[in-house]
Amino acid sequence: MQSPLDRANSAPPVPARPSGPTWLVTPGIAPARFGTAVGSGAEVVLLDLEDSVPAGSKADARAAVLAFADARTRRSGGPLLGVRINAVGGAEGLRDLAAMDEGRRWPDLVVVPKVESGREIEAVVQALRGAQAPPKVWALIESPRGVVGLPGIVHTPGLAGVLFGAADYAAAAGCRLTSRAMWYPRAQLVTEAAAAGILAVDSPFFSLDDHDGLRRDALEAVELGFTGKVAVHPRQLSVIAQAFAPSPRELEAARAVLDAASSAANSGAAITAADGVMVGPPLVEAALAVVRRAGHRPAVTTTSVTKAS
Repeated sequence: MQSPLDRANSAPPVPARPSGPTWLVTPGIAPARFGTAVGSGAEVVLLDLEDSVPAGSKADARAAVLAFADARTRRSGGPLLGVRINAVGGAEGLRDLAAMDEGRRWPDLVVVPKVESGREIEAVVQALRGAQAPPKVWALIESPRGVVGLPGIVHTPGLAGVLFGAADYAAAAGCRLTSRAMWYPRAQLVTEAAAAGILAVDSPFFSLDDHDGLRRDALEAVELGFTGKVAVHPRQLSVIAQAFAPSPRELEAARAVLDAASSAANSGAAITAADGVMVGPPLVEAALAVVRRAGHRPAVTTTSVTKAS
């Protein structure tokens, strides 16, 4: 009979973060801000060619973003650089991809907006195959049709992760842009991403001066299982980083679970207890996730505990 620990080890692997939980989006039409964004402390800087760029400025923004991406490829260190292209169902999205291919100016990742099926991701993955080091492809889910289509989207070969676009979703669904209204699509996004073994990053919080609201929203994203959150201004980054970092109490509890699991493994047991709570595979996995969020390398894994059983 398969033990609970064996069943835990047969689950899909937990994906690694791209670099950290903080993403910063910057309009592609504002090249003066690019350097500031890179130096902001965000782990991922996302230059936007889509919604923040007026129709008449697409070509100028494209040239500025790709020139910056080209210069960044010659440097090492710093945040990952991403580009949100225009929708691939339109001419501007195709021009974005063609310009990247023609100039061989590739960012670290490409975000595809308004994704509602795996076909859009397949088209971008195919277009980027000419790159020596193809960018990671992310899908931006921002409509009810996109949420409904998640089972087919998340398993598309070449997809690295999904992001949620709350503002567009609320407009399309006819609902309010509130925490309660976003529970269902956010939970769906995290669930489908976890089932596929890819990452999920939460939507921005748009009230720049409401730090308490941002903190609540970011903590909710952590509870739901998101691995990161997008900021629309550098001053939001510290709040997001603090929310995604485990508290001292969480870290202490996680270490107690891992210590108990290690002791059980050494004594040949599969199940043990820590602070009066039974410790089995799910709690060990949760504790490992907390310790990883803190940037530590735990010495225990569910595999080591399984071998002892």
